[in-house]
Amino acid sequence: MSTETTASVSTHILDTSIGKPAEGVSISLAARTGRHGEWAALGGSATDADGRCKDLPALPEGTTHVRLDFETETYFSHKQGEDKQAEAQQDAPRVRDSGAFFPEVTITFAVNPGEHYHVPLLLNPFGYSVYRGS
Repeated sequence: MSTETTASVSTHILDTSIGKPAEGVSISLAARTGRHGEWAALGGSATDADGRCKDLPALPEGTTHVRLDFETETYFSHKQGEDKQAEAQQDAPRVRDSGAFFPEVTITFAVNPGEHYHVPLLLNPFGYSVYRGS
């Protein structure tokens, strides 16, 4: 939760190749103060069955930049082994044998105290998109 002196961050992931939330994706959160400050790892979590990560650590006071690191390779490697539903979708792209094309996705953005930042990740084996949600 944001306060007057801190920002807050939330995220969720939708696997657009199957039109469903991406469950079990590990996410790490880091923050820094100032454009050239050192990144401080704050911890992480993983997405739930709804693709949401509800327990990211709070941002420290003075945070100006946030970095979310999504571990996508493990998610797609796991899906590749179990995911025969992609075969059921006539035109669904398949993950290459070597894993995801993007083994990780890192999103860095600026924050202002007192504001909440919801940053959804739209993900598929060969691309991704992010935006500031609400």
